[in-house]
Amino acid sequence: QLQASGGGLVQPGGSLRLSCTASGLTLDYYGIGWFRQAPGKEREGVSCTGITDGSALYANSVKGQFTISRDKTENTVYLQMDSLKPEDTAIYYCATGFPTLCLLPYQYDNWGQGTLVTVSS
Repeated sequence: QLQASGGGLVQPGGSLRLSCTASGLTLDYYGIGWFRQAPGKEREGVSCTGITDGSALYANSVKGQFTISRDKTENTVYLQMDSLKPEDTAIYYCATGFPTLCLLPYQYDNWGQGTLVTVSS
């Protein structure tokens, strides 16, 4: 079971670190994706990381702003979000799978409950 956490209310320019934790599975064995869904919009890929080489991919909208990382000892994947903007407001989800195109939601079959990020002054 996956669980995304760490969301909250933050002012523009602020930072948050989201965590994706798992029970009953080892995240190292899976590709991990972070996604977000804003009200009235489709779910979009934000960032993803591969299994073997630790490679990371980012949506153009968050390049240089977000950083994905794994902590093997904690069985957790993080999404560090800096310089947050109001348009980053969304529910953020993490997912596991074996994607070939890792920013596409349909490539994942195991989803956690999301965490709400609100960027507002």
